Amino acid sequence: MIHVSDLTKRYAGRTAVDAISFDVGRGEIVGFLGPNGAGKSTTLRILTCFLSATEGSATVAGFDIFKKSIEVRRRVGYMPENVPLYTDMRVSEYLRFRAQIKGLGWRESRRAVDEAMDICALSEVQRKLIGTLSKGYRQRVGLADALVNKPDLLILDEPTNGLDPNQIRQVRDLIRQLGERHTILISTHILHEVEMTCGRVIIIDRGVIKASDTPQNLVRRLRAAGTVNLEVQGEPDAVLAELEKLPGITSATHHDTRQGWAAIEIRTDANIDVREEIFELAVKKQWHLRELSRRQASLEDAFVDLTNRAAAPPSES
Repeated sequence: MIHVSDLTKRYAGRTAVDAISFDVGRGEIVGFLGPNGAGKSTTLRILTCFLSATEGSATVAGFDIFKKSIEVRRRVGYMPENVPLYTDMRVSEYLRFRAQIKGLGWRESRRAVDEAMDICALSEVQRKLIGTLSKGYRQRVGLADALVNKPDLLILDEPTNGLDPNQIRQVRDLIRQLGERHTILISTHILHEVEMTCGRVIIIDRGVIKASDTPQNLVRRLRAAGTVNLEVQGEPDAVLAELEKLPGITSATHHDTRQGWAAIEIRTDANIDVREEIFELAVKKQWHLRELSRRQASLEDAFVDLTNRAAAPPSES
């Protein structure tokens, strides 16, 4: 559905996107992630034909975004981070207006609007002025706008921006449903939602693609794949010294001591569980334990690991 090859965008004095290449297959739900200023929004605007590239090429549904931009726009539904809406129009009126702009006839637009409102649960507010709607409903109107012409590809830039936890859950469920009919590319900072929604993740940092894989594989590739939390009664420095002797432990950090109980965070090598060894050590040293728990690595850990490594200066050889 999307093929990007050596895509580059330069502004005066800086490179926002630096010769990136990636593909998105038909029917995929892909998360497009990166820190602020990484080049995410620039890439999305190029793919939706709102912005030109300096170099490289890209196609959407087989159409070149530079030579066949009108054909590309017909096949893309784009929801920007800050959805521009006409607040003095009613929901159904606005969506019919948008459908007709996108080339749908009068009868066809009415059917398409009714279907989009049904998918986005907007039927009960269809006669209300957009300016009177909550943030959650406005996001739904923006999503219905992106859907109304039944595009092959949906590009969603921060679709849950500003929503409360209940609204985020509703949008997440809606994106899953839409994935049955559309290819979806999502840019978001809510990594937990990406883990639960996307089959694949592309991470961009400083204009360069750093990873493209499933969330599960990105986590498995982490250098430190998990954390063990330990709360022990004892002298923290002595406990740390003993813990660091255990194989598989990369670091142990003392965070706090309250009423004689030391809270320690232990980082381990990938796919290593050291809880049994820690328990045996505690028995041997007669430490009193109040907590010994493992936190599995998440997509957030993988994201931080990849982007922090990219930002770190090279070591001297």
